[in-house]
Amino acid sequence: MSDTTFETAIGRITSGGCAIIDLIQTADDFAARGRHDLAQQLYLVWIGLNPDHPQRFAANFNVSGLISASGDLAGARAQLEAALAMKPDFAPALINLGGVLERQGDIDAALECWRTLAAQPVTVSQANVGYHLAALKQLARVLTDEQRCAAAEAVLRQSAEVDPRQRDVIEQLVAMRLSQCVWPAVVTSEGLDRRTLVSSIHPLSMAAYADDPLLQLGSAAGYVDAATADRPVDPAADRRRAPIDLAGRRLRVGYVSSDLRDHAIGYLMAELFELHDRAEVEVFAYYCGIPSISPLTQRIQAAVEHWRDIRDLTDEAAARRIAADQVDILVDVNGHTRDARIGVFARRPAPIQVNWLGFPGTMGSSFHHYLIADPNIVPPQSERFYSERVVRLSCYQPNDRRRAVAEPRPTRAEAGLPDDAVVFCCFNAAHKITPFTFARWMEILKRTPGSVLWLLESSRDTQGHLLAHAAEAGVAPGRLIFAPKQPNAQHLARYALADLFLDTAPYGAHTTASDALWMGAPVLTFWGRSFAARVCGSLVGAAGLPDLVCQSPREFVETAVALGRDPPRLAALRARLEAGRATCDLFNMDRLTADLEALYRGMAKAYQAGDLPRPDLTNLEAYLEVGAGLDLDHREMADVDDYDRLWKTALAQRHLARPLTPDGRVWTAADIAALEGRPAPTAEASAPQARAAGGRR
Repeated sequence: MSDTTFETAIGRITSGGCAIIDLIQTADDFAARGRHDLAQQLYLVWIGLNPDHPQRFAANFNVSGLISASGDLAGARAQLEAALAMKPDFAPALINLGGVLERQGDIDAALECWRTLAAQPVTVSQANVGYHLAALKQLARVLTDEQRCAAAEAVLRQSAEVDPRQRDVIEQLVAMRLSQCVWPAVVTSEGLDRRTLVSSIHPLSMAAYADDPLLQLGSAAGYVDAATADRPVDPAADRRRAPIDLAGRRLRVGYVSSDLRDHAIGYLMAELFELHDRAEVEVFAYYCGIPSISPLTQRIQAAVEHWRDIRDLTDEAAARRIAADQVDILVDVNGHTRDARIGVFARRPAPIQVNWLGFPGTMGSSFHHYLIADPNIVPPQSERFYSERVVRLSCYQPNDRRRAVAEPRPTRAEAGLPDDAVVFCCFNAAHKITPFTFARWMEILKRTPGSVLWLLESSRDTQGHLLAHAAEAGVAPGRLIFAPKQPNAQHLARYALADLFLDTAPYGAHTTASDALWMGAPVLTFWGRSFAARVCGSLVGAAGLPDLVCQSPREFVETAVALGRDPPRLAALRARLEAGRATCDLFNMDRLTADLEALYRGMAKAYQAGDLPRPDLTNLEAYLEVGAGLDLDHREMADVDDYDRLWKTALAQRHLARPLTPDGRVWTAADIAALEGRPAPTAEASAPQARAAGGRR
């Protein structure tokens, strides 16, 4: 649009012949052509000439966006405040003013803007409800960032009660309660029933909520359905039927991760990338995390042959990039964790797609073909809990033998620990601490005179809750000591001050366990049913201490008490760890790398023979529905002796309401026949459909 047109528009405004609707249309035309400066001038001239116009607030609002985009926050704020002075209940202006104030660093004023809008009566219109929910989401986001956890939780619950269909809000609500150690994690209300809440728990939170692998499987599948419901068809990226011809070339393996940086996954995987056999495997790393130039990121970049930064690419563009690289095997190192790119995997940019390491459980998707585990984490009888075909390493977790440890090592006095007492520790994140775990810890403290429990520092609210829980259990709060967060090298160095690491359940220690074992601190755990509940046992056994993997929660408590009263035995365990560190399976990275590459070759060979696992998704919607109805806040699944019977009883009730087909997990043709009073089918007729462990595509 030419300057003459701009002059014409200015002339109409100054002559009083420009209605506000014409102003908006003309300004939009300039903005669409990239002339935001001219659009801004039109608004400012019109506002200056029409200070008392009844719709002037709309012009103030529109020009504030243009001014904000130019970087002039003070100018944008002035226009929004002018709009609100004229129309105090103007919801869009309240939302945007809060955003401008936040960017200016005035957090309290931003929160007050959104609280003002959230406090307004919600009239029955989609737009007004949307503005109300937007204000609540902004409040929750900033309060969470500011670690005002209790206030954030209250806002999240208010938002969920306004619209229970907001899965992301309920995910945050339950995760917030877990991270604060506020029990029970799931609290119903008039607008939120148990099934609505539990069925919307994020799969990562579900691993901490209950040791129920069937519920976790249903949860993962439900999350995938919600996350990929609007995935467009992208034939250019879909390589599910692409041939894998390795004649004259190496196997191409790609790793997708947001955590190849100063993160637990980055620390675990760094040496793996250095050990990959470049004569056999061509390695691609697709990074989708926060910007990082840390030494660890640079080390990984130097170790891989192809580093692709896909942070700013859409899922479709990232999938096309991977497809263009002709990757044979694409490894999802995020799974259902923060910054995951499930939309990339949903587009099937590689013929074979694998779930490994980042997420402790099944993906529940139709496009993840394999899950890498080990014999202890997923024994054969547990394969039914996973949609993928399970393949195994001797120990599934890699470790970096080159990890830095700070010197000199701290003393107990420097760490605020008593010199003459048993120090139990657990440096797992607070969301892994359940009421059942905490009760066991308190019993151990009460039965081990003078002992203390050393935990990782968390939010002020969370620490206050833990201290209150201790007091309620009859344990002096002073016996809980919180370790401040430190850089990884300093954090590793202080593990030597602990006598015994006490695991959490059902989401146990993973990287924290291998860190403790590397530093010579014995780790006590017990077997659960689900993936996350069995990793720690696998790691402890692979480190050479299988006698510290208990069979039950009661054995866990009794063993901890016995060890706490026997310092020489604790010293002997530490000596065993240190003596075996160079030879144990847990830290044998040469073997793990060779075995991992053998798994990859086996996948490629099976694919060439026409054998690509078909993930089994039968009845998963029903498993989520049924499992969400179980009250798992007040009963620990470790106390359930007959797990299958619990589920068969619940599934029978579901079948009577809406019939289910047999599957290869719990619900069989024989169960249906018994429920319906018919003879049991023959073995051939009752055989389940081929599952991921043996099915062909």
